[in-house]
Amino acid sequence: MESEKPDKDLIVDVTPTEVHIALMENHKLIEYNTESSTGNKFTVGDVHLGKVKKILPNLNAAFVDIGDKKEAFIHYLDLGLYFPAFDQFVRESNQNTNLKDLYSRIDIGEPLPKEGRIEEILKPGQMIVAQIVKEPISTKGSRLTAEISLAGRNIVLLPFAEKVSISQKIASKEEKRRLETLVRSILPKNYGAIIRTAAEGKNAATLVGETQSLIEKWENSWKKIAKSKTVQLLFTEYSKTTTVLRDLLNDSFSNIWINDMKVCDEARKYISLISPEQEKIVHMYEGKQPIYDHFEVTRQIKSSFGKVVPMRQGAYLVIETTEALNVIDVNSGIRTKTSDQEENSFEVNKIAAEEIARQLRLRDMGGIVIVDFIDMESNDHKNALFKIMQELMENDRAKHNVLPLTKFGLMQITRQRIRPVTEINTMEQCPVCHGTGKIHSSVVIDEEIERKIAYYVIEKGYKNLTLKTSPILGAYLKRGLFNSFVSKWKKHYKVKLEVEEITDFTVLQHEMYNENGEKLD
Repeated sequence: MESEKPDKDLIVDVTPTEVHIALMENHKLIEYNTESSTGNKFTVGDVHLGKVKKILPNLNAAFVDIGDKKEAFIHYLDLGLYFPAFDQFVRESNQNTNLKDLYSRIDIGEPLPKEGRIEEILKPGQMIVAQIVKEPISTKGSRLTAEISLAGRNIVLLPFAEKVSISQKIASKEEKRRLETLVRSILPKNYGAIIRTAAEGKNAATLVGETQSLIEKWENSWKKIAKSKTVQLLFTEYSKTTTVLRDLLNDSFSNIWINDMKVCDEARKYISLISPEQEKIVHMYEGKQPIYDHFEVTRQIKSSFGKVVPMRQGAYLVIETTEALNVIDVNSGIRTKTSDQEENSFEVNKIAAEEIARQLRLRDMGGIVIVDFIDMESNDHKNALFKIMQELMENDRAKHNVLPLTKFGLMQITRQRIRPVTEINTMEQCPVCHGTGKIHSSVVIDEEIERKIAYYVIEKGYKNLTLKTSPILGAYLKRGLFNSFVSKWKKHYKVKLEVEEITDFTVLQHEMYNENGEKLD
């Protein structure tokens, strides 16, 4: 009997400045991303027209200006097999040129030799088309490739390439032949492609539609190159929302909830392109409660991103991130399930392994991760823990490697690092003392709120008010069935007053809103 696939829900919270994306698996937060609405100019997948600034012969590499304060880095081996074709296209394109004709008549030529030298290919001041493969991290600039690829759900489009490769995970030879024949028939000259696993069984219309949209995206960037040979962003990958959909959407995806109509329509449009039968799983969230409170994302973020991460039965992790590596310490806390110390340590370590695999994805921790598990004497337990960790990491999309425990009980995990680790400050400044340690008596908070209600009802004439508070303050104001503060205020001021508790609010934080949902000063 097959085990049931876990339900995956995508919860998207759109705010005026950011889009927050939470991936839930069986209602547990496993991935969290934040995308700036104002636009981060240097993210993985973005394609720039850059200027070569400095050649580094000793490293066989070059620094490239892509508009960031830190110059990007490209190695000779990242120029790609057919860099001269891209270079010719950049040099010869201008506003008086038929760009489609130019692109199709360029001879791709022979692949660059692996042992070549970068100074023979690039010169300072040269303009090149390059794609970000690793975001700026700490003092290092972006890592680039000149082998451009445009990833779709079913197809990866390769400009200036000839090959059509097929995912090895597609087992059927007949299906491989069908897909290769179909994709080759729709690719114009000087285009190649990689057929992804998700393409298996897809009909011609879906693959044609996606391939054409990727070609259109690439060709739309040509006008920018022809118009101005200056450092600029040519095009960005899809938004993080659609990128997550592209990489994760499968039959186990049950719901996508979004609280913004524009982003909701964008997600529907994208899914209709890559997987039309799943368009119905996209929902517009219209509840009164904030979307992350409703789906308990806020609570999980608060408990998951601190330095100390609690686990079941009193055990906990301590997570430290440094420039060179990440260190995770496993602690049993007060947990003593059995009197057998060895068995107890093994049980805690198994619980910790599950949480560590989740934390690596959640924080997008990359580079070297050292885990200090609780010491175990049994080699069988050590080997079993190693296998458990490997199995738990199988669902991680980032390239990774898990090494067996050392004799000191340390496990080393290497994980692909393409962007800085996600850090969220879960500590809150006291809203009354503002960090000074001195506060007014909290007893007077009800008087402060009552003065506001009196002002808005008597002076401004409001009949309906909503008071948003923290859960703690809300419970304090509503305690007592008939003699609570809220009941007394309703009766005394003859006002319809609703109290809405917001998980994100600090202890004594409160805000007043009118009946139209507008915040009152």
